[in-house]
Amino acid sequence: MNGVGLVLGSAIGPEHIATSARNAERVGFSELWLAEDFFFTGGIGGAAVALAATDQIRVGLGVVSAVVRHPALLAMEIATLARAFPGRFIPGIGLGVPGWIAQMGLLPSSPLAAVRDCVGSVRRLLDGDTVTEPGKVFRFDQVGLAYPQLERIPLHMGVIGPKMLQLSGAVADGSILSVGAGVEYVRWAQQRIGEGRVKAGRSGDHRLTVFAIYSVSDDRARAVQAARETLAFYKAAGGPNTLTEVAGITEDLRDMLSRGGAEVVAAEMPEQWVDDLTIAGTPAEVVDKIRRFRDAGADSVALFPTPGHQAAEIIDLTSKAVLPRL
Repeated sequence: MNGVGLVLGSAIGPEHIATSARNAERVGFSELWLAEDFFFTGGIGGAAVALAATDQIRVGLGVVSAVVRHPALLAMEIATLARAFPGRFIPGIGLGVPGWIAQMGLLPSSPLAAVRDCVGSVRRLLDGDTVTEPGKVFRFDQVGLAYPQLERIPLHMGVIGPKMLQLSGAVADGSILSVGAGVEYVRWAQQRIGEGRVKAGRSGDHRLTVFAIYSVSDDRARAVQAARETLAFYKAAGGPNTLTEVAGITEDLRDMLSRGGAEVVAAEMPEQWVDDLTIAGTPAEVVDKIRRFRDAGADSVALFPTPGHQAAEIIDLTSKAVLPRL
């Protein structure tokens, strides 16, 4: 296994998921991840399409929000896919982009408590427990799954801030780091995850997956421009946060956003942001960048192809000029 995954969904229309998934399996990606960015392609539905279209490759949900679906419904969906495709489904749970969650009126007063309660409840339900909890965030009254997991399903958490990272280390089996994470952030995040694991007395493996905006072309300028536009979209959506603090770009980003949205960020961001926070460039350059993330501690680097309408072309070039070198 080469430790290189492919992220589908969001920028890729639902009608293209099956073909892209089959192509990814054929050319040798280690795993697929279905993003659930609101309001693009559904993550659970997309994962089901990808699993049904392939034979062996593992498919991850990266990530579904802890607050948009009740944990009982989320556990039911996870158990359904895990039982239908044994050993191939990797569920990931996180808060989601706060701005998008707020658009639906679902932003909790304590995101940490909401994610903690969701992951804990999902774990118990998958384990076959019947849950009754008055809960401040989620209420359960004699809830149990008719079809819980047949074998233990590792739960991953999509996390950004220090307390969320520590929580993931304490209660999850793996962590998923968001697009826009740089190599320094990966190292920093590993330390926070480790703190949570130590405090909780956890041992064994904790798998670290890094999502990365990805654009590769023999024309370097073309690849960098595509990555720039996508990075600007996510930085505008996410705003200043721990990712930008560790990268040292919070104040510059805040200034750009005070004067506009993604268009201003795309026009004004230094090229160093693209170099540090995406995997973009020629095949040789992206191979080097993937290796840097691995050296920083990533078990898997999941590539988010951009622009989405060129995903087939990007996958083809990656299979010929990138994956063989990894």
